[in-house]
Order: sequence, then structure tokens, then C-alpha cells
Amino acid sequence: MKIADANTIRAIDALAMEKYGISGLQLMENAGRGAAEVVLKELGGLQAKVSIFAGKGNNGGDGYVIARHLHNSGIEAAVYSLCSLDELKGDAAANASSWKKMGGAVKELLSVEAVKSAAEPVGKSAVVIDAIFGTGLSDEVTGHYAEAIKLINSLGKKVVSIDIPSGINATTGAHLGEAVKADVTATMAMPKLGLFLFPGRAHAGRVEVVDIGVPKEAVEDPSIKWNLLGPSDISKILKPRRSESHKSSHGHLLVLGASPGMTGAAYMTGIAALRAGAGLVTAGVPESLHGIMEVKTTEVMTVPLPETSGRLGTSAYEDIRRVVANKTALVIGPGAGTSEELMKLIVLIVEEARIPVVIDADGLNSFAPKISSLKGVNTGIVLTPHPGEMSRLLNMKIRDIQADRIGAAEKLAGMTGATVVLKGAYTVIASPDGQIYLNPTGNPGLATAGTGDVLAGMLGAFLAQGYSPFEASAAAVYIHGLAGDEAKKKSGELGMIATDLLEFIPRLVNSFTGTTA
Repeated sequence: MKIADANTIRAIDALAMEKYGISGLQLMENAGRGAAEVVLKELGGLQAKVSIFAGKGNNGGDGYVIARHLHNSGIEAAVYSLCSLDELKGDAAANASSWKKMGGAVKELLSVEAVKSAAEPVGKSAVVIDAIFGTGLSDEVTGHYAEAIKLINSLGKKVVSIDIPSGINATTGAHLGEAVKADVTATMAMPKLGLFLFPGRAHAGRVEVVDIGVPKEAVEDPSIKWNLLGPSDISKILKPRRSESHKSSHGHLLVLGASPGMTGAAYMTGIAALRAGAGLVTAGVPESLHGIMEVKTTEVMTVPLPETSGRLGTSAYEDIRRVVANKTALVIGPGAGTSEELMKLIVLIVEEARIPVVIDADGLNSFAPKISSLKGVNTGIVLTPHPGEMSRLLNMKIRDIQADRIGAAEKLAGMTGATVVLKGAYTVIASPDGQIYLNPTGNPGLATAGTGDVLAGMLGAFLAQGYSPFEASAAAVYIHGLAGDEAKKKSGELGMIATDLLEFIPRLVNSFTGTTA
């Protein structure tokens, strides 16, 4: 599903009116009617009071349409206008006039004191509707508008925001002083970026997309670079196994990693790869750790490699060249430890690699000084940083990374020509062709040691099976999050550990290939 920033949605609205001849009044009518249906669903048949806070723009105009449709459905609706009705213009003024002609209640709240005085009547509502600011907001919210938002948030009532929670930047998700905390956001035509970028995501609640009649060609325009991953995307990527297949038909992944105290990382990467469908997995580890890995693993094969101070380095390169010869993908970094030797080893590997490579965890930390050298390599590369690793790769502060996660992922993809998976809440996948994907699956339980290693293994498995770097990244990230959601259903978020995900991966993968039992 495509996602829009504020400029894109403005352009789509203009296109609908200018090219397709759909009037602004009709778009507003469709928006209000669709949002009213969302509110009615929240009421669940309850004949209750609804209060609507309306601003002076088109978002406020939507509020008057909602009031009319709720009234026609037998719901008592009252509008609290945060501007003088004389300030309304165009379609918003027309719909406010229609509401008043129906005898609809409108109370102007033009000061902080007036807003405070509305607390008692609004507090009798079952649902409060936020139609104050729309996608055009970019300045800090102050004065009686800020007071209205504080009131909405203080009432403990179910809140439905129209298009975007007021006080949230529709493009960046930034918190503009005060912001409505919605239970549901009824967003028009297509989702907005700010609904999926923190802190906006924490304010949006459940997002419902309202069809306002904008032509499909406009909201699905391939030139819109932002996308939200969904089940249909993964079903288009993953294919079932052929009946005549054998283990070598599904790729052979090589995992290079492990260091003293960190053998578990390489183990989890390997076993996750098998769970995600790789036919064969070999873990290449420092020779002093090989005995430990042989005891720890069963299905994952192991190979001892020359080491430098207990870690992988350039002394292992010739052995790796030999081992990698029959492999179809490579993951390097899980538990490997950071060292200049590892950086030199990765340089040697990627210079000659003819199979796709995932650089993960300690591989990223070690390779940070040389990361721009990936530009122009002869194979597909996937980089999987968390915000801390990304800060080292881009020499930026973590808070700046988190303030613009999409921009950071785009920057690294541009520097390297690699597919970038910036991990975290709503993981960002940046493709070298400029497309950006946000992943909606997963939960805070995944914020625990080892889940990144599981993701790296899944990613490597899909690469080993012949999927492109983007396809592998999308499938791995989405299903990894779903596995976390399944683990949460079983045991909750607190105490979730990385290996909890493993049991759910095969069933989830098969659910997208149509081969679930």
C-alpha cells in the first residue's frame, strides 16, 4: 500500500479536482460520510452523544459533514468550533452552513477559558472527534487550540481523529507542541507517513483508510516512493517448493561469525535460516570455538576457520574462499566481535563476492570506516543496522537517526548501493532504486538480545533461495515481526527471547506460499 507525505496528498487532491473533475465539496462529503461510518462502528450501536472539535480548515469542514451523517443515524452530535464561523471559507463554510440549517448545535470556543468551560458537556460524550488540524499543519500548536487538545486527551473518552491526530506532522510524525492521542484515526484516501513514524505512530491508534473517491491511479502511482508492507506484498514474493525439489534446490547459506562468549548469535542465525526454508546452512566460526558449535548445532553444519586472537580475520580468508565456493548466500557478522581484522576480511570478501551478502551486527560495526566502498560491488548487499549501528555508519547522533529514520536509510542506501534494513519500531527498508517500505508487524517484545540474529538468518535464507535483496528483506522483516506477534500471543511481551520466534517461522512462511497444513 502506498503512503503519502503532506505534499503528495495535496497534489492528489488537486489532481482529483483538476484532472478528474471531482469537486472539493464532493471529496469533503465522501470524507465526512466515511469517517462517520468509522465512528458508528466505534459506537457499536450505542445511541450516545458525540462531541466534535472543529478547526477552521478542511479538516474542520469534515467535522461538520460527520455531524450531519451522525445526526441522520440517530446520534446526538455537537460541534465545538475553535474559530469564529465567520472565518470559515469555501467547502468548510458550506458544510457548516448546512449543519446549522439542520438545527445542528455549534458552540464557538475562542479562548482558553472557553475551552475549559466545555469540559463538562464534552465529558458526557461516548466519543470525541478530533477535526481540528489536518495534514497541512507544520507549526507548533498554541493557545486555545493547545488547550482543546489537552482537554480531549484528559477526558478518558474514545477519540477518533480525522486524517491525522491534531498536533502531529503528517510527513515526519513529529509532535508539534500538543498532540491528540487517538484511539482510531480515519485517514482520507491513503495513509500518511506521520501515522507510521514515531512519535506520530503512538498517537494514531488504529488506522482506518477512508475511500473518498480519488481515482485508484492517483493513490497507486508508482512514482510515490513510500510503501507500507502488507500480506499481499509477501504473498507475491514467496513461492511454494516444487514437488521434485531437494535440499540443494533451496540454497546453501554460509554464516560467518561467533567470538568468545558470542557463539549463540551465529547459532541463532543458522537455525533461523533453516526455519525460513534454506536447504543447507553452514556456520564458519573461529577454530577454537568449533567444538562448542558442533555440540550446540544439529541441523546446521560447521566449519573451523583460522582465527586472530579468537576472532575471524584475514587469516581465514583463503579458507573462506574455499568454503564459499558452493554457497548461494552469505551472512557475515553475527557475534563476530569488532576488530580492524574483521573490517579487512569483509573488504576482501565483498570485493570478490559473486553471491548476495548480508552484513549484520559486528560486521557493520567493524566495517563502518569502509562502508562507502560497497558502492559498485558486483553482488547484492543487504545492510541491517539498528539505530546505534546506523549512527556509526553515518557518523550521526542516534537521536538524529531516530528523528528521520527514512532519511537515514535513504542516505545509507545512496552511499552504498545496498538494500538497507534500519531495524526498530516500523523497520524501514530502503531499496537502491529509491523505494521505501515501512513494516507494521512486530511489538516491543522483540527488543531483546538475539532477535536481530534471527532476522539475519531469515534474510540470508531468502537470499540463498534466490530472492532479490529487496524481496528477501521484505519477506524476512515482515515475517520476523509476525513471529514476534505470535510469541506475544502465546506468552506476552515481557520475557520474550529470540529463540521463541523460531517455532512460528515455518508456519508463517508457509502461510504466504499456500502450503500451510
